[in-house]
Amino acid sequence: MRRSRYGALGVLLAMLLLAACGQAGTTGTTGATAAPAQTQMPPTAAMAEQPTAAMAEQPTAAVAAGGLLDEVKKRGKLLISTDANYKPQSFKNPDGSWEGFDIDVGREIAKRLGVEPEFLDISFDVITAGNWNGRWDINVGSMTITADRKQVLLFTQPYYYTPAAFAVHTDSKATSIDELQGKRVGVGAATTYLDYLQGNLKLEGEEILKPPPTGVDVKIYDTDQLALQDLALGDGTRLDAVLTALPTIQDAIKSGQPFKVLGDPVYYEDLAVALDKNSPQDSQSLRDAIDQIIGQMHQDGTLTQLSMKYYGIDLTKKK
Repeated sequence: MRRSRYGALGVLLAMLLLAACGQAGTTGTTGATAAPAQTQMPPTAAMAEQPTAAMAEQPTAAVAAGGLLDEVKKRGKLLISTDANYKPQSFKNPDGSWEGFDIDVGREIAKRLGVEPEFLDISFDVITAGNWNGRWDINVGSMTITADRKQVLLFTQPYYYTPAAFAVHTDSKATSIDELQGKRVGVGAATTYLDYLQGNLKLEGEEILKPPPTGVDVKIYDTDQLALQDLALGDGTRLDAVLTALPTIQDAIKSGQPFKVLGDPVYYEDLAVALDKNSPQDSQSLRDAIDQIIGQMHQDGTLTQLSMKYYGIDLTKKK
């Protein structure tokens, strides 16, 4: 801190004068400026990545007033964007009720925050673009952490990990993804599957296990489910394969769809809760609180139980 030209005595006299006038913290007539009563230091990167229990229990003491965590608690509701066409991760029943692994994870997060969840069906490409303008607070939609997405979004630690794999029709004669050269492969818009096929995928914490087949004719759909619907019409009718999450393929097969998995997984995805970096209310406080909750859900077995419920295997730990 730069010293006043009046020296220590001058500063002390100025502070006493200001205190007597009830104007502490403002500039006096002498030209000396009193020091603020309290200075808040910004949180370090380590504090942001590893929130303490005290931070979660007393969020207003750890973040600036008006942060998104405060806003959510005052509102009493957590607005969660997700995908209604991504079974078994998230989907709607005929009666309009939400169900799925991501849905239960979102409900548990809201419960531990002490608020009610409200789910919003938002297109995935809109979510990954960021700049949500406060329309929802978080995304619990099995979003993969990538370097590009981190430019506009904040991520918690992963809450589970899934393999990406190719599905083909049961009538397909293909035995390897290398045989998809020149074939039509369907993927969802703004997904890592599209980035992978285009050779642009950069994963965080994972490696690509097998390079994409060359010369693929990529067909982009609004959702993975729409791509699978076209694949179900027959081998080569509209598509020759679909690249999506392995659990999504397995769930479709269980429901009677004419698919089979082609080859081994081509990469694994670290999937996390996402928040908007440019939220009208600072998202960091809510990110830190949810990151701590996810850590607790890993430790107490909640995430493992939910994974077993929806997938039959524990996808919450790296293999």
